[in-house]
Amino acid sequence: MLAEQQAAFMAHVLDEDAALPAGWTTRHAAGMAIYRNNYRTALVEALRATYERTARWVGEASFARAAAHHVIAHPPTSWTLDLAGAGLPETLAQLFGSDPEVAELAALEWAMHRAFAAGDAAPIDGAGFAAATAGFTPEDWAGLQLQFVPGCAALSANHDLAALWTTLGEEAFDAPVYHLPQPVSLIVWREGLSPVFRQAEAAEGAAMALALGGARYDDLCGSLVEWLGEEQGIARAGEWLGQWLRDGLIAGIRR
Repeated sequence: MLAEQQAAFMAHVLDEDAALPAGWTTRHAAGMAIYRNNYRTALVEALRATYERTARWVGEASFARAAAHHVIAHPPTSWTLDLAGAGLPETLAQLFGSDPEVAELAALEWAMHRAFAAGDAAPIDGAGFAAATAGFTPEDWAGLQLQFVPGCAALSANHDLAALWTTLGEEAFDAPVYHLPQPVSLIVWREGLSPVFRQAEAAEGAAMALALGGARYDDLCGSLVEWLGEEQGIARAGEWLGQWLRDGLIAGIRR
């Protein structure tokens, strides 16, 4: 009985057109309207805290309208406000279709938010990786799978988000020339307690996405050879593996 009452109450919080629970009067409905408004306001504020630079880029009023639309159309299903912003980049892609950098910027902020909240894991460095693979046979290398530290992500972008990110962090800002002639990747992770990112070649992000998905090293190299040619593909596989180790992205290996 209590569960049914709670479900009915929450349904009315999320949907103002839902039928009133049995026994409710217009006075109860008025109180629910106030509660619903406070609930949505709290969610919009949570989104603003997660997407600070996105809000600054589009303007507070435009962001508030977009965030309100999102929380009404896609109410959160998790118990924690950490996940309240899930899906907002996709909503912004629809609402700001003529300004695609908005959704890209939001996707970056969401990835950094998720990296900040991710669990802890100690990365291995180049020496640790060399020790772990010292006795590897060619078959071992072929089956190698990289284990990344929690919160790592590889995003694609068509705009210079590194410049935009820096500019939006300043007290006063002018919009930079942010559209790029070729797509790039954004590699996101956490250093200590701070989420960070760097802008990289599109192929590096694609390679990292494969590795994050569990691709074996020979499959990763095969994809790079297909994309870049044999000589450059093999060279880039080693180069980027070294970079990921220097960045502290690798927590371990499997074979």
